[in-house]
Amino acid sequence: MALHTDEQTIGDLGIFGRHDTSSIYDIYNRTHTRGGESLLEEMFRNPLSDKEEINRRSSIIANFARLNIPFPYNGSLFDVVEKYLLNGTDATGTTNSRSALGEKEIQNGVTGIIDLVRITKAFMENSDLGKIAPYSTEYNSIVNLLSYPAFEPVLRLPEKEKPSYAAITAYDALFRNSERNKIGKLLKYIYALDVYMSVAQTAIERKFVFPRALDKGQCLLTLEGVYYPGLEQPVGNNISIDPSSNVIFLTGANMAGKSTFLRAISSALYVAHMGFPVAATAMEFSVMDGIYTTINLPDNLGIGASHFYAEVTRVKKMATELSSGKSLFILFDELFRGTNVKDAHEATVAVIKGFAGKRNSIFIVSSHIVEAGEALQQLQNIAFLYMPTKMNGHKPTYTYKLERGITDDRHGMIIIRNEGILDILREGMQTGANRQNAKPANG
Repeated sequence: MALHTDEQTIGDLGIFGRHDTSSIYDIYNRTHTRGGESLLEEMFRNPLSDKEEINRRSSIIANFARLNIPFPYNGSLFDVVEKYLLNGTDATGTTNSRSALGEKEIQNGVTGIIDLVRITKAFMENSDLGKIAPYSTEYNSIVNLLSYPAFEPVLRLPEKEKPSYAAITAYDALFRNSERNKIGKLLKYIYALDVYMSVAQTAIERKFVFPRALDKGQCLLTLEGVYYPGLEQPVGNNISIDPSSNVIFLTGANMAGKSTFLRAISSALYVAHMGFPVAATAMEFSVMDGIYTTINLPDNLGIGASHFYAEVTRVKKMATELSSGKSLFILFDELFRGTNVKDAHEATVAVIKGFAGKRNSIFIVSSHIVEAGEALQQLQNIAFLYMPTKMNGHKPTYTYKLERGITDDRHGMIIIRNEGILDILREGMQTGANRQNAKPANG
């Protein structure tokens, strides 16, 4: 069962970076194979929404991290094997051929698969993978594949002995035709191993924590020391959400860290639904049906839509999703920033009141409109948090630590003055006036 999300959310959280930026995917990608890399991307695009599956995968990776077993294969081996298998006939008689293989390529492909089978057999027998209970289904499937009679001659072949020309021909017919599907299944299990080891290595290197998934619909989220994993010097925060406070109203001045905190909590929840370790010191969460964020909402100038209309469309989509009874995590950063203050105030209050009526979902809304927060204090299930700004003389400083309450910190003009913008403009005006005065009088 897959978690519902969309491209807006994936972009907001930086799951996949642009050409010049790193991504959350990059942080977890230590894979050695193209197949593993592709599977990892598929997992990032399809988080889970089933408690048992999430906890099973999380437990597998946690055990791999505990054992800290290195990947036993050479990545170049898979390049040879994958190219070789692209040219063959499967069990249904379907021919897969992109280019004819030469004699040397056939020999390399056959010996590559022989090495693959040998290494896998030794790895299954000599490691502690068989003792990892949640991995038992995959482990037993690999062992059963390797015990198939067709692989018996491969495993009996002396390790340093090169197969004869006749043996190569026989193995070629076996690997690329009659048993091609079994080789393909074996590769898929190895790609999954590659992913588990890759993510486990990330957990070890970065000291990420493995979250515990709870039953869906409880509306619970507890995070300690959570931070956005893409930061070099992050500041961790704690937050606890339950049905008595399933709506968070977040305030704070520009640059105080609101957007970064919103990315931290939502990316942790997203990654936790994959069964992966997260950038925090502790985490528990009730499984959600979907995660939707709105942090960097673009204008759709192609159809003449304003930013405000894009926001309205986004809110409508969330309302439609909620109307089906789903348990959702919904986040808006600076809701209704695209309209005037009066409309933004009224719309923010109205929409958040609507959110507050959905007790099986979690909502976080940040806003500069402090008055909206004051109007919402009558509702019991709204918690008010803020990111503080401390003044050091005329210079604002930021703790990036979450506090309870509402702040009316507004330091935009202080920052503008500190940057000397008004002085530059005044000097420009004076220079322009001096030039005007210096012009010779017309004849």
